[in-house]
Amino acid sequence: QVQLVESGGGLVQAGGSLRLSCVASGRTFSVSRMGWFRQAPGKEREFVAAIVRNPGSTDYADSVKGRFTISRDNAKNTVYLQMNSVEPEDTAVYYCTAAVLPRGSFDYWGRGTQVTVSS
Repeated sequence: QVQLVESGGGLVQAGGSLRLSCVASGRTFSVSRMGWFRQAPGKEREFVAAIVRNPGSTDYADSVKGRFTISRDNAKNTVYLQMNSVEPEDTAVYYCTAAVLPRGSFDYWGRGTQVTVSS
């Protein structure tokens, strides 16, 4: 099993920045890909970004490309989501997730951290 704990959420003004962190513990050696999803009130959970352990390739939703950056520190078993130029539409609960297979479904989920962007 892998446990994921997110942090860094909060209230930020539109145009501002926020950095989310997610620390993985447990059988972290089995994780090949980590990512972020988000769920806004009344909406379905949606993909935000993902990063593969090696070689560190990344993938982003079109809605966040050029504004968000995902990165990871393998030594610390931590993945980050740098959120710049945030918009009110970015308001959501952000979930960290991890996958065993590089192209498989996500197997583990954190409990989420709330991000609220004020206009």
